[in-house]
Amino acid sequence: MIYITGDTHRNFKRTAAFCDTVESTTDDLLIILGDAGIHYFGSEKDRILKRQLAEFPITLFCVHGNHEQRPETLGYTEKLWHGGVVYCEPEYPNLLFAKDGEIYEFIGKKYIVIGGAYSVDKPWRLSDGYGWWPDEQPSEEIRGRVEERLDAEGWRVDAVLTHTCPNKYLPREMFIGGVDQATVDRATEEWLDVIEDRLEYNRWYCGHYHTDKTVDKLRFMFEDFLELR
Repeated sequence: MIYITGDTHRNFKRTAAFCDTVESTTDDLLIILGDAGIHYFGSEKDRILKRQLAEFPITLFCVHGNHEQRPETLGYTEKLWHGGVVYCEPEYPNLLFAKDGEIYEFIGKKYIVIGGAYSVDKPWRLSDGYGWWPDEQPSEEIRGRVEERLDAEGWRVDAVLTHTCPNKYLPREMFIGGVDQATVDRATEEWLDVIEDRLEYNRWYCGHYHTDKTVDKLRFMFEDFLELR
């Protein structure tokens, strides 16, 4: 079975409860739409979390968010998996990290992954000594790779997996109070608007905004678990 959910931010209690409910095994897959938080501290704390997650009876497939380091900067091994490249470590075979711009095949359907977003909490994280990384949003290289892959597909995929959403779908009711929205860098969302306008797709799934709702063909996910079919 293949399931999908939203941000976990290093808290996997509901994931553990979900595994118990569905009686999952590592043959089952859970897609996390960014901010899994497994690469947050860059220290033994992350290694401890990985060891804990390695005991979970499910395989985790994580899209890149904005509250974590990019896996490609951490010395991971690359391997081909479900038609696309993933980052992995032999010690933790059930922990897989998506490469932006790759297309993966699940249950006979093609899913393109585009991670990253802007951190509106960047000033607080920096002032409090928490992690922030300047490569949190897709670079020009990543954008080019995404568009090249879509060119090769004739701009047609079955579904899109992103962390943030196209600008036109911003859930303004979820904006954090006290943040001057004029200072927020919407470059990724605006680029996703361009992608969404041109792309033929059936479903779009994203996290980031800590809400569960559907707008047109786009599904925001946070605490919900959805089975892909």
